[in-house]
Formats: sequence, C-alpha cells, structure tokens
Amino acid sequence: MSCWESFQAYALRSLGLGERLLPKADITVCEQVVLIGSGLIWNVYFAAIALLLGFFFATALAMAKNAQNPWLRKPAEWFIFVFRGSPLFIQFFLAYEAFVLLPKAGIEFSLLGIEFGASTRWLTRAWLGATIVLFLNTSAYAAEIFYGALRSIPKGDLEAADAYGLTGLHRFRRIVWPTMLRLAWPAYTNEAIFLFHATTLVFFSGFPAWKQMGDALYYANYFADKTFNPFVPYPIVAGFFVLMTLVIISLFGMINKRLNRHLPKQKRRKIALRLNLIR
Repeated sequence: MSCWESFQAYALRSLGLGERLLPKADITVCEQVVLIGSGLIWNVYFAAIALLLGFFFATALAMAKNAQNPWLRKPAEWFIFVFRGSPLFIQFFLAYEAFVLLPKAGIEFSLLGIEFGASTRWLTRAWLGATIVLFLNTSAYAAEIFYGALRSIPKGDLEAADAYGLTGLHRFRRIVWPTMLRLAWPAYTNEAIFLFHATTLVFFSGFPAWKQMGDALYYANYFADKTFNPFVPYPIVAGFFVLMTLVIISLFGMINKRLNRHLPKQKRRKIALRLNLIR
C-alpha cells in the first residue's frame, strides 16, 4: 500500500470513516504516520473544547474569587484548590468511576412541572467524559492565572475608569477584562500548551476508545505492540505534538499582539518560541 493509499484509507479512521480494520502485518511508516495523525484529531478536539469552555468558566471563577462576598469567593477558592491540588490522572479515574455508577438509562427529573430526561451512558465515553475532566482542570488553572492578573491591574486604570464614570458591566467590559487578558495571556498560553500535552493522559484513563476510534497515543501503542519497535510510533507522536505546539504559539501570539496593540512597541509583551540551549 502506497502512502497515498494509506492516507485515503486511514486519514479519518479515528472519526469512523475509511478502512475499519487496522493493519496487522507489513506495517509501513506511512501507515503509522497517517493513523497517528488521524488520532491526533481527538487530541485537538479534547484541547479545543476544554479551552473554549474553560476560558469563560475560568473568567467567572476568577471574578468570584476576587469578590468580597464569601458566598462567591469560598466556593471558587475551594474549586480551584481541589483541581489544582490533585493529579489530573486521579481526576480522570474518579470521574470515570462516578460516571459508571450513574444509571445507564438516564436521570429523570422535573422542573416547573415539566418532566426532563438526561442520558448518562455517554459520560463514560472519552469524547464526553474525558472532555469534562479536562474542562474542569484547565478552568481551575486558568482561573488562578486570571485571578493573579486581576490583582495586578494598575490602580491608575481603575481610577481612570471611575473618572470617566464607567461602572458595573461597562467598566468590566471596557477596562478590567481587556487588561486582565493582556496581563494573563503569556501564562495562559503556557496553560494551553500544557493542556494539549495532557490530552495524552486520556489514553491511560478509564475512558475507552469507542469502536477503536482512539487518540494519537492509542494508535502509537497499537503499532508499538504489533511491530515490537516503540522507537518509530512514539517519536511520530512527539513530532506531531511539537508541530501542534508551534501552531498554538503562533495562534496565541497573534491574539497577544491584538491585545497589546495600543501599547508602545517597546512595552509590548511578545510570545515567541525560545529554545533554551543553556540554562
């Protein structure tokens, strides 16, 4: 099978499209690259959904932790402490066990006299259950980053907002939130990279790959077992992750440039790849 034929057969196999049977004999490097790249789609999915939803939840958590009201501050503090203080792998394990204990038929409840039903069987699948865990984990870490940025907002900016009569939501939207993002963005970029790397833990968690539609590490482990040579599939996984890290740095760098566009060039905080050969 040529590389082009391997691409046609396996490029979207992790999504259930293309050849259903995995290669078992005479496995080529092209087949390994294509299938591992196909599995990378799930790693990108886990990271993208968790980051997108976690970004807004982390903002709310940071605001709650910065609030004077203890009914808002204390739950946010404990949520952040628990998810930052416990290993991510343990969170995967506990979440899976909790989801398994839920009734597979679903949960029925009534609200305002209306009956609702929520199916729980999909919570034990990696595409949903693992994404929920990653979402909660990155929300806690990002919330702490945003909270630190909130505490670092220059008082002069807030005093200027008061002088212009900006209050409430208008003050938050025009002054507090943009300044918070500008200060937090370099650290949040690191969190995005760490989260993307953490998606490899989904393979080791209890969440199964549905119909062999696994992530990049799932296929790398398969090829390592079949070929008895881990020095081909695992470096391929590492290479894909290095490329995706460069993509994340580029995308977040453009956003960072947008956030700092109003500052003089000498004061703009740049995000770039720096190879520290000597530390």
